Amino acid sequence: MGNQVEKLTHLNYDEVPTSDPHGFDPGDDGPRIGVSYIFSNDDDDEEDGGGGGHGDHHHHGDHDHHGDTSFAPPPGPEATPYDPRDQLDCSVHYRDECVYRRDADTDTETQSAEVLLNRCRPGDLLEFVAGGQYPHWAVYVGDFRVVHLHRAEVKSSPLTEASQGKAGRVVNGLYRYRALPADVILRNARDHVGARDRELCWRNAECFAAWCRYGKREFKIGGEIRIGKQPYRLTLRFSAKTHHVLEFQSLEDVIMEKRRNDQIGKGAVMQELAGHLNATNEIKEDRFG
Repeated sequence: MGNQVEKLTHLNYDEVPTSDPHGFDPGDDGPRIGVSYIFSNDDDDEEDGGGGGHGDHHHHGDHDHHGDTSFAPPPGPEATPYDPRDQLDCSVHYRDECVYRRDADTDTETQSAEVLLNRCRPGDLLEFVAGGQYPHWAVYVGDFRVVHLHRAEVKSSPLTEASQGKAGRVVNGLYRYRALPADVILRNARDHVGARDRELCWRNAECFAAWCRYGKREFKIGGEIRIGKQPYRLTLRFSAKTHHVLEFQSLEDVIMEKRRNDQIGKGAVMQELAGHLNATNEIKEDRFG
């Protein structure tokens, strides 16, 4: 995200001005401008260093805002055992429609890969998680195997191998799109085994696996035209009363940011946002105080 939660009591952004070339207009109560980010392709093991795509997103609390400052994501920390307390609840809306939600009501309990094998059905979406790493997604295709995008190649692998020792879970309920029939999901996955590098249409394992299950072009690179207002909103929920909203022009950019937050963890996201809000207030005081 590149930004950093002030004292978490003040996330409504009522007092954050914007709209001149520097993003500040104390008299404007309309749309606001936040921050743009540069993302890399985040194909799991290459996520902490790979280059490639980019995307813009914008921050707002009670108002929309847009921006003109670019950031590259910092290098990720080393992997640690997954801690569900460090998972950040969030939701994604396209205009007024909720298309993704992860919170306390979502069944996100993790199991070892060996236990997960007994819960999987062909066509299921699987997510493997560890602290300090990007989540790795895969499609279960039966016979103890998954199809997944790994190191810039779509592969068919044993589930236990694809997990790389991480805890896993079935995540069919996170995206709110209607799933394709199981045979179509499996065909989508299997037909792309062996695709690599420039043949790929997805930035990461999550985009590929979700596309296989839902078939929506929004999961593909360039699947949406980035023009005009940002129709996607990513809501980060720090507590029952505290949240922060980011705006994006495409679903793939939302996914990139959501995955980056999963990698660095809830505490780091809060620190980033705090630093951003503190810096913004210092600039406001200097310009308008």
